[in-house]
Amino acid sequence: MWLLNHILDRLIRRGELTVVGANGKRRTFGAPDPDYGHLTLRLHDSGVARAIVSNIGLGFTEAFMDGRLSIEGGDIRDFLYLIKRNNSFGTGRTIEGQGLKRRLTRMRARLDRFNWKQRSERNVAHHYDLSDDLYKLFLDEDWQYSCAYFEDGVTDLDTAQLAKKRHIAAKLALEPGHTVLDIGCGWGGMALYLARTFDVRVKGITLSREQLKVARRRAEEEGLADRVTFELIDYRDVEGSFDRIVSVGMFEHVGPPHYAKFFRKCRNLLAQDGVMLIHTIGRMGGPGVTDSFTSKYIFPGGYIPALSEIVSASEREKLIMTDTETLRLHYAKTLKIWYDRTKAARDSIVALYDERFYRMWTLYLAGAEMSFLTGGMCNYQVQYVRDRYALPLTRDYLAETEALLRSAESPTSQSPRVSAMGK
Repeated sequence: MWLLNHILDRLIRRGELTVVGANGKRRTFGAPDPDYGHLTLRLHDSGVARAIVSNIGLGFTEAFMDGRLSIEGGDIRDFLYLIKRNNSFGTGRTIEGQGLKRRLTRMRARLDRFNWKQRSERNVAHHYDLSDDLYKLFLDEDWQYSCAYFEDGVTDLDTAQLAKKRHIAAKLALEPGHTVLDIGCGWGGMALYLARTFDVRVKGITLSREQLKVARRRAEEEGLADRVTFELIDYRDVEGSFDRIVSVGMFEHVGPPHYAKFFRKCRNLLAQDGVMLIHTIGRMGGPGVTDSFTSKYIFPGGYIPALSEIVSASEREKLIMTDTETLRLHYAKTLKIWYDRTKAARDSIVALYDERFYRMWTLYLAGAEMSFLTGGMCNYQVQYVRDRYALPLTRDYLAETEALLRSAESPTSQSPRVSAMGK
C-alpha cells in the first residue's frame, strides 16, 4: 500500500482523493479545490493496491471492471477527471510505469501495430461486431461512431453529426457524376449522406460483417442501392479509380508499419485530379504508444498517429497536403454525450452483456473523453490531392458549399442535391 500512496502523492495536487484500504484505513491526498472535487476510492480486497502498482495500465482498470474497487462521491468519469486534470497534457507529468517494465510495455505496443489482413479483420470484429443494440443506445440516429462537429451554440448530437458530414463533404469538393470511395464506411451514414445530397456514386468498404449488414439494409430502405454499394474488403484489395476518397475513423486501425502502403494504395486509387479527406484521431505531441487497457479490451491493433507520422508517410508517396484542421474539443463533447447516454442505458447494457462489460464501456468512454479534454488527443482532418490544380486557390469554397448544404438539408428545400464550390 505504501507504493500506491507514494504514486498518489505525486499524482494528486489539487482536489482531494481519499483512499480506503480493505482494512478500513483511510488516507487523503491532494488539497481542497472546488473545481476538482473530493472523491473516495474504496479498495475491496488487499490485492487491489498491489495489482495497481504492478501494472499501472491494467491494474486499476481491471480492478474497476471486476468490482474490486469502487468510487464514492462521483463516478468513473469524475475520478478520471481528477487524475487527468492533475496530470494534463503539457505539464510534463506522467502516470506511466518506469524502467524495464515500461520499455517492455512499449515494445509490446509496437508489435501490436502490425495489422496484416487477417489480423485486421479479427481486430475490427472485436469492437465493431458487438451487438447493434448496444450502439443504438448511445449513438445518434445516423449511427456516426466518430467525432461530431459542434458549430457555435450547438449542443445536440444529431445536429453536430450532421454538421460533421457537411463539413467533410465540403472538403471533398464533389461534382455531379463523381465516384467516391469510403474507406471504413461503418454503418453507411457518410456514404448515404453523400449519395443522398450529391449526384455521385459511392463505394463503401468495411471489415465488419455486422456493419456491412446494416449499411446494405439502409441503402435498400432509402432507395439508394443503385448508387451506393457496400463491400466486405480490405483497403489493400480495392481496385479501380475514384474521383474522391474519404476515410472517417479508420486510419486509427492502419498501424504505423502500414502507413506507407496505405498512402501508396490511396494515391493509386485516386484520380489524377482527385481529392482525398482523412478524418482521424491524432496525437498533439509526438509519436507514442497505445495504452494497455485500450489495446487489450477496446481496439486491439489500434494506434493514434501523431501529425508528423501522417505527414512523413504521405509526403513520401507524393500526395500534396492541401488543408489540415485540428479539432481540439469536438470529440470531448461527443464522448460526454455518449457517456451520459451509456449511463442512462445501464440496465439495457447489463441485460445485453453483464455488469463487467458495462463498467468496461463507461471506463472506455470516460477515459477517451479525458484524453481529449485534458490529454494529448485531438482530431485531424487532412485533405490531399495529387494535382496542385485540383482545388480552388482559396478556402472560400468550403463556406460556400456548407451554406448550400444547409439549404439543401432544410425540410422546406425543393432541391435535395447540390454540387460543390457554389456551382
